[in-house]
Amino acid sequence: MKHLFYLFLFITSISFAQDAILKTKLDEIVVTANRTNTPYYAVGSSLTVIKPSEIIIKSESVVDLLREVPGLSITEQGGKGKLATVFVRGSNSSHLLVFVDGAKMNDPANASNLFDFSSLSSFDIDRIEIVRGPQSTIYGSDAMAGVINIITKTGSKVNQTRTSLEGGNNNYFNVNLTTSGDYSGLKYFAGFSKIQTDGISSSSEKYGNTEKDKFMRNSFSTNLNYDFLNSYSIGVTYKATKTESGLDQDGMYGDDPNFTYDNQEQIFTGKLGGIFFDSRLSSHLAISFVRRISNTVDLVDDIRPSTSSDNYTNSGRFKYEFQNNLSINEKHLLTFGIETEEEEANTHYISNSMWGPYESSFPKEKNRTTGIYFQEQATLFNSLFVSAGFRYDNNQKFGSVATYRLAPAYFINQTNTKIKGSFGTGFKSPSLFYLFDPMFGNPDLKPEESIGWDFGFEQFLLNGDVSFGVTYFSINFTNMFGFDSNYKTINIAEAESRGIEAFATANILDNLKINANYTFTQTKDNYQTSEDYGLELLRRPKHSAYIALSSQITKSLIANISARFVGKKWDKDYNAYPAIRVQIPDYTIFNVGASYKIIDQISISARVENLFDKYYEEILYYGTNGRTYYAGVNFNI
Repeated sequence: MKHLFYLFLFITSISFAQDAILKTKLDEIVVTANRTNTPYYAVGSSLTVIKPSEIIIKSESVVDLLREVPGLSITEQGGKGKLATVFVRGSNSSHLLVFVDGAKMNDPANASNLFDFSSLSSFDIDRIEIVRGPQSTIYGSDAMAGVINIITKTGSKVNQTRTSLEGGNNNYFNVNLTTSGDYSGLKYFAGFSKIQTDGISSSSEKYGNTEKDKFMRNSFSTNLNYDFLNSYSIGVTYKATKTESGLDQDGMYGDDPNFTYDNQEQIFTGKLGGIFFDSRLSSHLAISFVRRISNTVDLVDDIRPSTSSDNYTNSGRFKYEFQNNLSINEKHLLTFGIETEEEEANTHYISNSMWGPYESSFPKEKNRTTGIYFQEQATLFNSLFVSAGFRYDNNQKFGSVATYRLAPAYFINQTNTKIKGSFGTGFKSPSLFYLFDPMFGNPDLKPEESIGWDFGFEQFLLNGDVSFGVTYFSINFTNMFGFDSNYKTINIAEAESRGIEAFATANILDNLKINANYTFTQTKDNYQTSEDYGLELLRRPKHSAYIALSSQITKSLIANISARFVGKKWDKDYNAYPAIRVQIPDYTIFNVGASYKIIDQISISARVENLFDKYYEEILYYGTNGRTYYAGVNFNI
């Protein structure tokens, strides 16, 4: 840390003579960190924004976009379209809260309420904001380690229609159709996306598994917004997704041609807002509804002649929110609100195997949480920005829980240096599965809890063309869900995570951009009765890094190359009895791509992922894509 301090002093001395706040770089408005429109330089929490320009030129997969974010670790269970989860700062994947246009996406029917990112396509996404650290004070349950807020596209003043086609290996095909514009003050966006591929074997081909697991996803999205009477606005979004995917039972011996997964997902959000009292008070009422129906079926076949199963789940989440932002003066903004959400789910699982028939289900169960929150954002001495908040939630099953958060940011105008930090607590309500499952459920569960803090700096040089930063973070998790000797879920597990996130960006000669980041994560299992007590948590790499170079070679030609390094991590081999810890080797993946504008309305693109055909595993024994080729064309009208 001493060396970092000296480096910081050296850099700031060089930049001392620069201008004050870099308006074009640092005045960017972000929403997620404070639940209000906040300039980037005033945000104390660790924040990453994936902008529209980055989404357009990169993969259609949201998962691939998130791989480039510091502090995040991604695992996919067998290639494109398979179960994809995100670990934030070494936390469990269930300790991340995911929003799409204000709708909470964590699945109530899932045992851990986690969200499967494989269902998302980037065709209708405008931007993604990722906030790291406990955020329950402003967002409630599940935000124990961070929040990902996905904001979809809205209409624009200029009417435009966009079509893109892309093909690739394994009979990959992707088509996107979108239209947006403004009709008499009604801003609209509508789009359709279809992706399909023969895929690869979810179980790694290294172990002789060759049966390909297909994937298909159809998505429809629409967004309507209307401003009226100069002070009021109303907005509605609807998104529907249907996926079909082939799966495998396990990694090493998993080829299973009749193991399939179907999922239907619908998202509805509505928002009514107004501005009052000479723009000092803004209020909005928001409603969201998410319905998800899924069915996993395994039929008897030659490979598994004695095994069949059928797992059906139906879940929904209703959320109502009323938020108010009161500007006391230019230096004080108060945010206060109330929200209530109700989640429901019913499941039915039946199987037949060599061990006999088995059936487990629970009828429709519900759980409701109502929360009130308060936050003040204060500007002190024109350079110190402090966000402080408190929240109280009451849950129908376990009672009440209180959380708090403090996130200051200090911007040194003379040196263009941002010093930031945050301290807060988080919680996660028990899922309906953990509460009501006939075998594992426990109605007396309490919420999981977290407490975390971070501290770091960001430095901007050469009028913002060069920037870098370092952040240290620490999170402790308590009351985590585990199992007793009778396999009932109880609050018993504990864990901790410490680490460093670093990033650097540079724009060189106006035609070369460099983006790089590095994450060090040290995790530890503190569950004293666990066989892994004192050891690193599974599937979290200690080291990860990313670097990308993008060049505007000519006025029409853009080329890019990137490299992603994932260090060694531990997993468990459940094919052994008892299960044993196995270390997954590190790997580095290179991707290249280019796009060429033929005319203003037409462009072509090509990319190669895993350029050197590197074999690697994200999860023990599960397959990943080798070298894959893609080529496409885009039309803009």
